[in-house]
Amino acid sequence: MGKFILFVILWQLLGNPLLAILVLLLVLYLVDRRFIGLTPSIIRPFRRGAAIRRLRQQVLMNPNDIPAKHELARLLIERKKYAAAKELLMPLQDALDHSAEYWDDLGTSLAALGEQASAEAAIRNALSINPRVKYGTPYLRLAALHAKTNPQAAIAALDEFKTIHTSSCEAYYRLAQIYAELGRKEEAAQSLAACSNIYKALPKYKKRQERKWALLAWMRRMKG
Repeated sequence: MGKFILFVILWQLLGNPLLAILVLLLVLYLVDRRFIGLTPSIIRPFRRGAAIRRLRQQVLMNPNDIPAKHELARLLIERKKYAAAKELLMPLQDALDHSAEYWDDLGTSLAALGEQASAEAAIRNALSINPRVKYGTPYLRLAALHAKTNPQAAIAALDEFKTIHTSSCEAYYRLAQIYAELGRKEEAAQSLAACSNIYKALPKYKKRQERKWALLAWMRRMKG
């Protein structure tokens, strides 16, 4: 009802229903980006593209710049350029041997490319270095790797994840997704409830980052 009233007001002010719809959509987008985050950022892809170009030039000028190569690979993973990310990451194994973030990034790329055994080994490496790396999401990657072929291994990875007591709503939302894929509806519902409970306990500064996942969890719970 509120959106309809706002539309009518904009229509009266602008004198054009199509223009009013466009302005209304823009307002809703800006409100979502400021307070929720369900819609994708329009600016983020441009910033990421600029960062990728800068880092490529940096690596070209200095091929031994390991942090730049790692950051470039992370951005390529965000763009789902997994083969390019793997090409950058593979030669860095010795230099970043003690970096849990590195091994998880490599495992993410390998998993997306269908190299399951190598992906699992890399992710296990990450967890052996730091079981809480990236709020425990490597456990969820392991579960996703096994969800269709080895449900017991997937469940074991999920059980490991639950021992780390992460405060990430996103992680618990993704946990619910994997449980649902495995047909374990009760555990999926519990994970969605945990997502909401975690959100309520977060400090204000952290709630902005996690609000999207808490809202998605609430919407899934409403759907049953």
